[in-house]
Amino acid sequence: MIANIIAKRIAIIGVGLIGGSLARALKSVHAVTTVVGYGRDENNLKKAVQLGVIDKYSLNIVDVVTDADIVVLATPLSTADKLFAEMSNALKKTVIVTDVGSAKGSIVKSARENLGDLFKRFVPGHPIAGKEESGVEASCAELFDAHRVILTPVAETDPEALNLITEMWKLTGAEVLNLDVENHDTILAATSHLPHMLAYALVDCLSRMQESDSIFEFAAGGFADFTRIASSHPRMWHDICFSNREQLLNVMNQFDQHLNKIRAAIKDNDSDALLELFERAKTSRDNFTDQRKNRNDSPE
Repeated sequence: MIANIIAKRIAIIGVGLIGGSLARALKSVHAVTTVVGYGRDENNLKKAVQLGVIDKYSLNIVDVVTDADIVVLATPLSTADKLFAEMSNALKKTVIVTDVGSAKGSIVKSARENLGDLFKRFVPGHPIAGKEESGVEASCAELFDAHRVILTPVAETDPEALNLITEMWKLTGAEVLNLDVENHDTILAATSHLPHMLAYALVDCLSRMQESDSIFEFAAGGFADFTRIASSHPRMWHDICFSNREQLLNVMNQFDQHLNKIRAAIKDNDSDALLELFERAKTSRDNFTDQRKNRNDSPE
């Protein structure tokens, strides 16, 4: 597929898995003329140039965003305030700024406080795609293909900016949906953030047990499947915990209550309650996988 050019110059702030994959995807369909990267690790940026992910880079964010048509913030959420503040005065009036963060409430607040009049040109976004590997070497043009990207525009969001970012993500092969900020953060706390917390907690708990060597020696496929996401980037998930704090704590409290019901059923030898819960969970899981398969198999 060859696309029309949507931006002559796109600035990728944070050239890792997501930022790098977006750059690769847009370059693969010739949707951008020049991709400029910014980051703190010059070796990573040099590698990105060598791999053809970006065309050039700078360690000065002002140099990178000046004259950019689109700026994509793809760094840990805790960096947003600093980076928005540093870039704000260098952005041209027609720029469109977007991001890829997993929690939207905090990023919208940061953009509103730092971008001034250009806040209306900010389109919050979150691609529901990834893998446990991180870094530009893990990036690939196909990462977003047949995956969903959620955009969370607010009342001030310029419709033109929203339309262009929608088109940008469609060019990567993604399905683009809109949600409001609160719904996004509530849903992702349950479906993404909580599972990551459980995976990290389980691996850390088992690794600290006296029998940890034997535990990991005999762990099989089920353990590997369940804990795969514990290999995700620790700094990124650290930031997500605090950026989506209230929603995550709420769903963790609900999970604690549910886990206590399982504990009570085992303690009280309540076979019926435990079997009912397992059967209910299996049905829900099977329905989820069927719906997901049907969605992926349906024609566009």
